[in-house]
Amino acid sequence: MDIHEINTIREKAIEEVMNASSPESLESVRIKYLGRKGFLPSVMEKLRELPSGTRAEIGKIANALKNELNVIIEKKKNDFQKEKNKPQEVVFDYTLPGSWRGVGSKHPISIIIDEVIRIFRQIGFVVANGPDIETSYRNFEALNTPSHHPSLDESDTFWLEDGRLLRTQTSPVQIRVMEKYKPPVRVITPGRCYRRDTMDATHSANFHQIEGLYVDRKVSMADLKGTLSYFVSELMGTTVELRFRPHFFPFTEPSVECDFSCHLCSGKGCKVCKNNGWIEIAGAGMVDPRVFAKVGYPEDVTGFAFGMGVERIAMVKYGIEDIRHLYENDVRFLNQFV
Repeated sequence: MDIHEINTIREKAIEEVMNASSPESLESVRIKYLGRKGFLPSVMEKLRELPSGTRAEIGKIANALKNELNVIIEKKKNDFQKEKNKPQEVVFDYTLPGSWRGVGSKHPISIIIDEVIRIFRQIGFVVANGPDIETSYRNFEALNTPSHHPSLDESDTFWLEDGRLLRTQTSPVQIRVMEKYKPPVRVITPGRCYRRDTMDATHSANFHQIEGLYVDRKVSMADLKGTLSYFVSELMGTTVELRFRPHFFPFTEPSVECDFSCHLCSGKGCKVCKNNGWIEIAGAGMVDPRVFAKVGYPEDVTGFAFGMGVERIAMVKYGIEDIRHLYENDVRFLNQFV
């Protein structure tokens, strides 16, 4: 055993380490050269047979080779581990057919709004829109609501720092329409509304309304009842009843509340209808002459207005027990309306 032979073995060992293609083949190279019966241990055993001068030099070279092989083998192991932990490139086969994800559908609130618009368009109403952020004048004063009315309290209305508010109803759109157009006027105004209501089975702080306004000469309460009765029969069929009962609104006189018969209990009483058999859907009445005066309409015109909750109509039409289902975006619930 001489230095030349050790150097030859060194070159061969390093080459085999670098060419190892797997952790298993690398381990075979390690055993071959560093294992208990490997090349370097056998060199160490033969050192005692060498002359003392040669023994020290060859021993030093053998130890250096042992340390060098340990270092490069460990580095090779780390390279294998890094390659194993490296995210695998995803190979996409463009010839495969696409995955069918199904067709989306309209939300039940949108379905109701579209259907209501369709029905009222059949009898001459057109759609009018307005902003969600309104002035106090159009939301209250122009609608004959006094400044001391409870609906102006912060506990009922979302007020903004600049004195404007999130509209509590779509009625301000009626004011905007009458400010811009002279009678006859026949519009419906769908949109979002905002009130500080406590969420329960039939109430929400953010909800949708559709309001209607018809102004002309000789418009009567009979026209209002006929219009809403026609609407209910077109939307709900004959299974749901409509009733009118006296009420008060600042912007209409006389005023009525419009109720649909409860869809769940058929009038027997349940938690949705609060055990009275009916669900409040709309407020309506003849437009108060003071509202007409605010927008500069002549004294000889009359008209009616109504406002209905879209979510409550959806509850009746589709048999929904809780209004909160409409806002939770549960796909299992929404898939029923495909």
